[in-house]
Amino acid sequence: MAAKPDDGRKVVSENRKARHNYSIEEVIEAGLVLTGSEVKSLRQARGATIAEAYATDEGGEMFLINANIPIYNEANRFNHEPKRARKILLKKREASKLMIAIQREGMTLVPLQLYFNKRGIAKLALALAKGRQVHDKRAAIKERDWNRQKGRILRDRG
Repeated sequence: MAAKPDDGRKVVSENRKARHNYSIEEVIEAGLVLTGSEVKSLRQARGATIAEAYATDEGGEMFLINANIPIYNEANRFNHEPKRARKILLKKREASKLMIAIQREGMTLVPLQLYFNKRGIAKLALALAKGRQVHDKRAAIKERDWNRQKGRILRDRG
């Protein structure tokens, strides 16, 4: 398998089922509004999960719903709620484009990765996606397997 280029990301949490359950149209990098205890918990990599999370708009702003960032024990009384709604930071034009796609076209915003970039800032990779039916998932698996076999056959010939 080819090595991935190092882009300086430190991945904290990844939604691996998203590419199986949804057909991804577009991926957008967004910031998150986090408290200090949430950032410290993410830096410790204590098992944050975004597998069941999704993004929605409330009052013209985007929020990440149902993402679980575990409690940071050393924070004591200034701790955070593990599954609270977190505001997503996007440019106004991007946010309005995503809101229109969600409302009109029946698409959904699914988080793919929660990571720290080169500068140490927490970022979220959001995907504008459309849900797949069971038969679409099977077709995608068949196509992926065939492409693997085709690559092996071509590699063995030459």
